[in-house]
Amino acid sequence: MPGLTLKLEVVTAEKLIFSDDVNALTAPGVEGELGILPHHARLMTVLTPGELLIKKGGDEIELVIGGGYLEVRPDKVIVLADSAERADDIDVSRAEAARKRAEETLKTHPPQADAATAEAALRRAIARLRVAEKRRKRGTQPRM
Repeated sequence: MPGLTLKLEVVTAEKLIFSDDVNALTAPGVEGELGILPHHARLMTVLTPGELLIKKGGDEIELVIGGGYLEVRPDKVIVLADSAERADDIDVSRAEAARKRAEETLKTHPPQADAATAEAALRRAIARLRVAEKRRKRGTQPRM
């Protein structure tokens, strides 16, 4: 249905990351990817770290989120993200360093609370690296 749009807001605790009318979005849900189109049924779900792909006209906007919640309302879609950044802003060397730190923490068998934190950090770092790699393969280079 060309021309139909939905209002999308992507928000973190710190700031509004994205706000615009879009044609579709794909989000990383706990049970797999969620596709949201205009006139989608009401929905509230948990998001995992991964890529939030936004389609607007012929353009695709990629964000990496660190998990959060997605709510589909009749008037808009709201993504309340733990963290979010545009794919263009990913610092690959920083993401790789975060991945290595998290893996090292998990290898040392810390108390359970620390392991959960390290696993969450590892998932976020892997999501950032996947999106950066995808952009590299398409020929659009992220910051190094």
